[in-house]
Amino acid sequence: MDLFDVLTMLGGLSLFLFGMSIMGDGLERAAGNKLKTILERLTSSPIKGFFLGLVVTAIIQSSSATTVMVVGFVNSGVMKLNQAVGIIMGANVGTTVTAWILSLSGIQGDSFFIQLLKPTSFSPILAVIGVVLYVFLKDNRKRDIGAILLGFATLMFGMDTMSGAVAGLKDVPEFTNILLMFSNPILGVLAGAALTAIIQSSSASVGILQALASTGVVTFGSAIPIILGQNIGTTVTAMLSSVGANKNARRAALIHLYFNVIGTITFLILFFILQVFIPMPFLNDSINEFYIAVVHTVFNVVCTLALLPFNKLLVKLACATIKEEAKEPEVMLLDERLLVTPPIALEQCNKLAIGMANLASTSVQRALGLITSYNEEDAKLVCEVEDQLDQYEDQIGSYLVKLSTKTLSVDDSRAVSLLLHSISDLERISDHAKSIQISAQRMHNKHNQLSGDAKEELQVLAKAVTAVTKETAKSFADDDSKRARKVEPMEQVVDHLCSNMKARHIKRLQDGACRVEQGMLFTDVLGDCARISDHCSNVAAAIIELHHDSYDTHQYLDDLRSDPEFKELYQEYLAQYPLP
Repeated sequence: MDLFDVLTMLGGLSLFLFGMSIMGDGLERAAGNKLKTILERLTSSPIKGFFLGLVVTAIIQSSSATTVMVVGFVNSGVMKLNQAVGIIMGANVGTTVTAWILSLSGIQGDSFFIQLLKPTSFSPILAVIGVVLYVFLKDNRKRDIGAILLGFATLMFGMDTMSGAVAGLKDVPEFTNILLMFSNPILGVLAGAALTAIIQSSSASVGILQALASTGVVTFGSAIPIILGQNIGTTVTAMLSSVGANKNARRAALIHLYFNVIGTITFLILFFILQVFIPMPFLNDSINEFYIAVVHTVFNVVCTLALLPFNKLLVKLACATIKEEAKEPEVMLLDERLLVTPPIALEQCNKLAIGMANLASTSVQRALGLITSYNEEDAKLVCEVEDQLDQYEDQIGSYLVKLSTKTLSVDDSRAVSLLLHSISDLERISDHAKSIQISAQRMHNKHNQLSGDAKEELQVLAKAVTAVTKETAKSFADDDSKRARKVEPMEQVVDHLCSNMKARHIKRLQDGACRVEQGMLFTDVLGDCARISDHCSNVAAAIIELHHDSYDTHQYLDDLRSDPEFKELYQEYLAQYPLP
């Protein structure tokens, strides 16, 4: 094996890792909404959690990514520690899918159908189809499928290149001697763990072992410890991601480590005890790609069956290792570890934004109630909501900027745009609610009671403004463009009420029925109500426009106001809120 073979092997490894990344990203984008649905069904049942982890890992082709997600979920409070155990175990089994795909390269036979099953036969076909879908079609769903096919073809080409480059190693005595060293279980486990820790992927390290196995000099005795070590090495990613997280997130990463270490030690002890009583001459036989996949799967399935009933003990062991701290790190509502899977990270943003919309609506309702019936409890709530939404806007906005740099599906890109356009408006609604609270407090403190007519008019306006904020929050939570179309007619009714009430207020000032100071506070409230309805209109416009893959609020409003349906709704809402 000369320098050029080494370069070829490195090139093959690069293509292999790149293909795995491309295929995983394509699978993730294609299954984005399904991932959301799956992970919304989180359960405390370890068995259901196991299947959840298995499915998610099989989809995204990375147990490391799944366990990092779990650490992020636990750190953000979305998932409890006992829920994480089953998912982590399922991830270990799900990652074996890649080894089975790669084992296809070892199929032997002269039959046409056998030859057709070999990746070297069908990968070029998949590559051609993938290029057509990815390069020449504009539909993003088809482009994702094209990326999956291209990724798979690149992965298999890299695997074949690696296998060809290392073929000459079978005639190198030094290489054979190195592999014999790995027949020592401890050295083999350490080698497998180190390789996987370096490349951060057990699937990739198993693929490298399968490529080496194609030389025919890798034995069962040397491969088995390496495979066990690879399962330990894959825990490094989750361990690194837990640095700086809260104690339960660090415990989740430790559970992943303990599961694989305990499983490896137990498997080795039982295996070599059996070897004492039952001769195993096959350990000196050459192992191929298929049997590497078998060993990888058997180990993970056996470990899961053995340790799943003891999931509570694993939790206790992790809790005993990381004890309670005097000061616990703050729960991160938007954990950056979730960015490894954009659909899940986006779902977290969406939940917080929906919470913002509901809080803003509640704040407006309470603030308007303070004008006629002031109480400290509601006033305090309005102030707390305003502070909370300020923080949410900063957190979600920064997080969405980071998320937008990831590869997103069309639907997810649209959702990011909607959130970025809307969170500022939702926060501004709470600002105006606080402004109304301040005006109400001044009226209360200085005993500047409004006239009877002004109070009656404000009650009508309060009902209209409360209705428009509730409708906005509901349409935003449901991403309902049809419902959002009702917001703009209601906003126009609020503007109409504010305009008429201002004219009536000026008349009362001229007649001496209202003092100037009262009048200024009354005018401030009218301005805040108008601004609240304007921000509701912006949110609704974003929902509607982004459903049509565009964002031009002014053009939308111009088109909408000339719509007969708009005029009908406007008259309907105008009749619902008549001034006395």
